[in-house]
Formats: sequence, C-alpha cells, structure tokens
Amino acid sequence: KVQLVESGGGSVQAGGSLRLSCAASGYTFSMYMGWLRQVPGKEREVVAGRYSAGGGLYYADSVKGRFTISRDGATNTLYLQMNDLQPEDTAMYYCAAGEFRSHPPILEDFGYWGQGTQVTVSS
Repeated sequence: KVQLVESGGGSVQAGGSLRLSCAASGYTFSMYMGWLRQVPGKEREVVAGRYSAGGGLYYADSVKGRFTISRDGATNTLYLQMNDLQPEDTAMYYCAAGEFRSHPPILEDFGYWGQGTQVTVSS
C-alpha cells in the first residue's frame, strides 16, 4: 500500500523559500510522483511531477523557474523546493503518486495522496 506523508509547510513572506518533503513507502519505481496544490474555492492543480526513477519532468507554468521537484532514492523522499514564493502560491500542498501519467499530467493520474501541508505566503 502506498503511503505518503508531507512535511515542511509553513508561513513565509513573499520572496522567501520553503522545502516540502514527502516520505514515501509502498510505491514502485515505475510510478509517477507529483506535488499538487489547492486553494479553497479553486480547482486542485498539478504543480510538479516526475517519474520515481527519474525523467518525465513537469512544472506548471506558474511555478517554472521557481520550484524544483526531486527525489532522494536513499531515503525514499520526494522534495519540492519552492523559491521566490509569492502570495498566489498560498495553498494546501499534497504529495501524490500514480501508476500512469498523462501528457501533461492531470489530477486524475494520481490515485495516492498524502494528508497535505499548508503553505502560506504573506505580502
């Protein structure tokens, strides 16, 4: 059974940085891993993704150049490095995994979810 546990969220000022972590277990190397976010009243969106084994990088246009998704195979941890955070990045962030990937990846690709970690960016 896939289990995903996020951590690293918090409150920062605009221009600051945070690094989200996702402790993953029960996944396979062939799975697609990603970070998604949701603001109350808005649709959940895929912000970044990659294959567990590498490749298949995807970033939403709104975060390109600022966010970086990576995985540490030694610790089975998925990361989302978020730099130059802006108020519009405020959201609940979720680590997710799926057995297949669309091009580009979509919400429905991800069948496994973490509990979420809140990121709040103040101006």
